[in-house]
Amino acid sequence: MARHSRGCGFVTSPPRLAAVLRGLSWLLSAALYAMPAAAQQAPDVPYVQTPSNVVDTMLEMARLTASDYLVDLGSGDGRIVIQAARRHGVRSLGVEIDPNLVRASNQEAKRQAVDDKVSFVTGNLFMMDLSRATVLTMYLLPQLNMQLRPRILTELKPGTRVVSHDFDMGDWKPDQKREVKVPNKSYGPPVSQVYFWYVPANVAGKWRWQLPVAGKPLTYEAKLSQLFQEVDGEMLVDGGSAAVQNLMLRGDLISFTLVREMFGQKISHDFSGRVEGDRITGRVQLSGGESAALDWQATRTERGTLRINK
Repeated sequence: MARHSRGCGFVTSPPRLAAVLRGLSWLLSAALYAMPAAAQQAPDVPYVQTPSNVVDTMLEMARLTASDYLVDLGSGDGRIVIQAARRHGVRSLGVEIDPNLVRASNQEAKRQAVDDKVSFVTGNLFMMDLSRATVLTMYLLPQLNMQLRPRILTELKPGTRVVSHDFDMGDWKPDQKREVKVPNKSYGPPVSQVYFWYVPANVAGKWRWQLPVAGKPLTYEAKLSQLFQEVDGEMLVDGGSAAVQNLMLRGDLISFTLVREMFGQKISHDFSGRVEGDRITGRVQLSGGESAALDWQATRTERGTLRINK
């Protein structure tokens, strides 16, 4: 993101001391959020540009493809949006509260011949429809990240990538984190933190499927609980318990290993699949007494809750 933005789309500069801003951010954001929309249109302090190496890291971590649609919250001078279009051919939208910055960003996009792929709008980030985004970038205060977190987890499609400069999402652990050297940073240590998350699919609940093993159709059942992207589960094979290992959820992709003593021998199942609502489809590799690769499809018989608070 090209600048540090405060609540309700305000243009703000980063704090001179991060500790001070962390302490004040709750009161500031709460007060701004309660203000009438007309009063929220004036930037409170000048924006600060995100260093180019941080922009590069954010876009690299976002794993952009030409089919993505990127939304940048608090787009400032538009550098993330424009770089995404120039380097990756990505269609993008920048949301900025300062109309002068919006005007300048649109002019720069035209100068760099990417105005057919990008646009910048004057808007309040809390009122924007984010559902179209496959990539979301932002540089907001911790309290603002926390206010946006429920929307990100419930309104964005599973698998959407979220990248935040310097501030995390509380107890929603990032899938990746990188530290970038910023020698001339205007506040705090001369480094920036870049956080990356996949929006997780909801896999909580009870699932059921069948597989033919050694010529016999077997019934599999799973009971999964979920906190953000962290999933725990119990699984049964024909009513008998099975050991579950390496259970991992990355966006809408799930994988795990199931081990069970079957037909007098230990058989390992390596499952991988894509979650689409109440269905998972994918492949399973059997090894042990029998080696085989099979298609796999599970159906959710009882829906659970993706918890977003501990």
